[in-house]
Amino acid sequence: MTSPDAEQGGVAGETQATPEDGAPRPEERLERAVRAAEQALIEYEIAVETFRVEVENFSRLHHQKLGPMYARLDELDAQIAEARAARTGDPEDRRKAEEARARVMPMPGVEELFHGWMDGDGLFPEAAAMLTEQPVRPPQRVRPSDEARKLYRELARKAHPDLAQEDDERARREEFITRVNAAYARGDEPLLRELAEEWAKGPVPAERRPSESEELYARLEWLAQRKEMLTLVAKDLEESAIGSMLRMAPDDPDQLLDEIAEKLLADVSRREEELAELLA
Repeated sequence: MTSPDAEQGGVAGETQATPEDGAPRPEERLERAVRAAEQALIEYEIAVETFRVEVENFSRLHHQKLGPMYARLDELDAQIAEARAARTGDPEDRRKAEEARARVMPMPGVEELFHGWMDGDGLFPEAAAMLTEQPVRPPQRVRPSDEARKLYRELARKAHPDLAQEDDERARREEFITRVNAAYARGDEPLLRELAEEWAKGPVPAERRPSESEELYARLEWLAQRKEMLTLVAKDLEESAIGSMLRMAPDDPDQLLDEIAEKLLADVSRREEELAELLA
């Protein structure tokens, strides 16, 4: 990401209009700062949105691939607790068994959580096949291609709402960028190409030339607030469970999921052995 200082350095070399006496206008420095801050903010928004899409897609794949194993572990924990309570008759063991069973009771929204792997009645056939190492349909993968990423970045830079001067133009850009973000989240490269052609045919907004120092100061303040808000969004993404996992293996997240799946299968095997011993 280009830093604000680098952006300011690039703009400073441009030819600048000066009054007749040759002295620079008082607003010129502010104008350069605003343009540099706008470009820096756009680059930062692109980076945050790109990471958000990656986290969302990895989260979907994580639930699809590992959800059945987590569900199986919860069910085994409940059965182990119930078997131990039946053997000992201890009130504390019965309480723990009830708590363990409550964690696997049907809950609203569980089908949505596991994206077709499980509903209130239990695991779907695909999930059961995975746990028994039978052939199973691969999880849906939604990862934008390199060309889609390139198209998205170009469109975000050209059509970003922060470059608009008028409210109508900002609204047009916001509507357009919403469609761009949706296409990128689906990895829809053909649609991104169509959107690029659509933007190329649209009206070219006039370059923003603030003339009042008060407006420029207000603009800088808004940009700073926007950057602060995005920083909080990025922090939440990075510190989330899925975001932390993704940052552990950004180049090969599939390998990370395979390693976790191997560990979970080993945990399932140990739980099944423990349950068999209690029931023997």
